[in-house]
Amino acid sequence: MRLTDMPLSIFKADSEESRSRSALADFLYPRPARRTVGAIFKWWERRRLAYNAIISVGGAVSLSGLWLMLLLQGNSVSLAFILTPVIPVLLAANACYTLGPIVESLAHKLWGREVLPIGPHLFRAGLIFSVGLTLVLPMILLGFQLVVWVLRVLV
Repeated sequence: MRLTDMPLSIFKADSEESRSRSALADFLYPRPARRTVGAIFKWWERRRLAYNAIISVGGAVSLSGLWLMLLLQGNSVSLAFILTPVIPVLLAANACYTLGPIVESLAHKLWGREVLPIGPHLFRAGLIFSVGLTLVLPMILLGFQLVVWVLRVLV
């Protein structure tokens, strides 16, 4: 289906279907932005705070796990050591987040209305990747470190 064949009601926030959806569904499967560069950037910027909150929670859980692991191993841990990676990670995550509207705008400029809106897909993929980097990967690594530490203590 081409974008020009789609009814304009998909862009309306007050449609009957949007009122019956949950907030989580609206967040993860949002309506695409209108197909102008300004609207695309606005669509992405409305989601930036939630994106930052989600990856910050993931990072906080990971840093707490790191802090706990270091304490279990008997290392003295300063708060500055634990918080050192926070600012660079948030800056890098937001730099990558900014690529979303740029890529969507370029796709819109290159292919016009022939391509369906890709913003919601890019948003979900970026969110999953970011949560993986800030929460899942560190937890896997900390899990391996915990197993190694327990084996050292037992042996």
